[in-house]
Amino acid sequence: MNSRQKPEKLKLEALNRKSVKEFKESNKLPVMVILDNIRSMHNVGSVFRTSDAFSMEKIYLCGITPCPPHREIQKTALGATESVEWEQVESIAELLKYLKKEGYTLIGVEQVKGSVLLHEYTIDPERKYALIMGNEVEGISEGILDLIDVFVEIPQSGTKHSLNVSVCAGIILWEWYRALKK
Repeated sequence: MNSRQKPEKLKLEALNRKSVKEFKESNKLPVMVILDNIRSMHNVGSVFRTSDAFSMEKIYLCGITPCPPHREIQKTALGATESVEWEQVESIAELLKYLKKEGYTLIGVEQVKGSVLLHEYTIDPERKYALIMGNEVEGISEGILDLIDVFVEIPQSGTKHSLNVSVCAGIILWEWYRALKK
């Protein structure tokens, strides 16, 4: 006979989540998320929600990436556009140069020659990071590849050669969260 108790889902009140005000005042991980020409508002909303879950410092929306407020972004963000700091930036190249001067290590999430598999990349808790994710079809803009310090890719063994950008963001942000929260 199984002596395990019947699982009981927690009510929202029992999760002890921060208010938007508490989140804004809390310490964030030294990680910027940069979205380069993302088309889908649902993907943008999902990245906001994941960035909230893992306490990312800020999101930069570049190129054609849609910005809040918008109903389609809110469908997946579920209010995270209010908690996570974000900024729309016209020139991703200028942004990357600025972040590099500010001491951020620029990490491109892209399949390129010489990329490092995610599980083989050592995340240094003493560093600040900017994680760049590109367009759903074209990936990171060709013109900025030379500005990026390191490229990481998520290993895959199926028939497809890529993941949806919001799924990719979930995996990447979790890895940084896990490494930096130790």
